[in-house]
Amino acid sequence: MGSKTTDAAAFDAAFDAGEDIGAHVDWASARRPGLEKRRVNIDFTDQMVRRLDIEAQRRGVKRQALVKMWIADRLDQVA
Repeated sequence: MGSKTTDAAAFDAAFDAGEDIGAHVDWASARRPGLEKRRVNIDFTDQMVRRLDIEAQRRGVKRQALVKMWIADRLDQVA
């Protein structure tokens, strides 16, 4: 596997053999399937934002991360 391009079978064989496959991967454009991001805008009252900020600070995360965690937890409950 001396070149930077290879077919899937050779790539899989190299990976399975524990070889360094890093030269064959374009990490800058790599994506995890199904995890593309989409932007959603939500309006909150000032009081809700203040309460979110307090809880986010208490947990040591940013507001957006807190909202994502809470929504993910809720979606896992109903799934």
